Amino acid sequence: MKIGFLALSGIRVVDPVLQTTGLNLPGFVERSKVIASLPSLGLLTLAGLTPDKHEIRYLDIPDVDAPDLTACLPGPFDVVAISSFTAMIKDAYRLAARYRAAGTKVILGGLHVALCPDEAAQHADAIVVGEGEPSWPTVLADLESNQLKQRYHTTIPFNLADAPMPRFDLLDLTKYNRITIQTTRGCPWNCEFCAASIRLNPKYRTKPIPKIIAELREIKKLWTAPFIEFADDNTFADKRHGHALTEALAGEHIRWFTETDISVAQDDELLRKMARSGCAQILVGLEDPAEGTDGLELKSNWKARQRAHYLDSIRRIQDHGITVNGCFVLGLDTHTEASFDRIWAFIQQSELYEIQLTVLTPFPGTPLYERFAREGRLLEPFAWEKCTLFDVIYQPAKLSVDALRQGLFDLASKVYSTEFTDFRRRQFVRRKLARDQRAA
Repeated sequence: MKIGFLALSGIRVVDPVLQTTGLNLPGFVERSKVIASLPSLGLLTLAGLTPDKHEIRYLDIPDVDAPDLTACLPGPFDVVAISSFTAMIKDAYRLAARYRAAGTKVILGGLHVALCPDEAAQHADAIVVGEGEPSWPTVLADLESNQLKQRYHTTIPFNLADAPMPRFDLLDLTKYNRITIQTTRGCPWNCEFCAASIRLNPKYRTKPIPKIIAELREIKKLWTAPFIEFADDNTFADKRHGHALTEALAGEHIRWFTETDISVAQDDELLRKMARSGCAQILVGLEDPAEGTDGLELKSNWKARQRAHYLDSIRRIQDHGITVNGCFVLGLDTHTEASFDRIWAFIQQSELYEIQLTVLTPFPGTPLYERFAREGRLLEPFAWEKCTLFDVIYQPAKLSVDALRQGLFDLASKVYSTEFTDFRRRQFVRRKLARDQRAA
């Protein structure tokens, strides 16, 4: 068979004001560009499970409506496996329809498909619900015997010790500024708003260290000094695994980025190992640094107990030469118009190297979506294209929709201005030079 693995990539913001103003602010698009350029590790992993007798190809599809794509579909393929996130799932459906019209079998998978399987099943010959590794060999066997089922779903958590080598060799590395490796899967926390892989399978698992190093060295055969992003929801939730991972990475001479929680600040030895192993930055969800601002379930109140230490924790991490990308969520149920000034004051005080501003987003399948649906607060219940983390798609509790949008625009204009971006980065360099001088 000729199999195409098609990943829909790119970041689109629907709000016209943000399109014309916010997207031009320095710093605002840096992380978005990174996300948009990441290859689909899920599809590369399925490619790694595909026997050599099949002819396979991996493609990133940044724009389904691009003239060249509209004129001629990539292929020819006997079957295509398409993966997308929620904001671009309707593009995935349109692409699937065109392939099906051309006589190509279409298989859809990914997080959105797992959360909305009945919807996705209307647009594909088959869907894979949940983790793909356990189902893919059966999908291939059924395709070969012309007995493809409409739905494949396994409930047993996949053992990461059995993870195949992703087919990194299928990538055109000139298109990427970093490559992904997964070291853990899931998250031990269960935040109300989170649409991470915990929704696929709630069990938190770690990948064996030798597997991780083998994947890294496979990448290094193709890219001598790669920048690696760990495709994890919370890399250092298991500190023992984190210590072992950073020790193994220390001699690999790479730079890397990941997402984790603020608790790493309490483990100085782990921070030292992270720095020695090439950690350039971690993204930490801060949501809102003020006490009494939950308005939603945050890690069973675990994160609420950390807030008093946020400033000290940020300093401790950055003092190890690791920059912190602090992620804030605007539009919590407790937020009023005064909240934007309060968050701005904290950001100025924190000296965070990077800042990510997002709007509370009720992704399908999350407890937040279900709660807002019960409360009648979803403005457009199926406007998946607006699940961008920047478009307002619900009625805030203590703000008007316009006030939340304007608060985001005003705060972003200050946070991502050239002057403040330069100031934050100079502060980090200044503190690093001072530490180096003291050490000398």
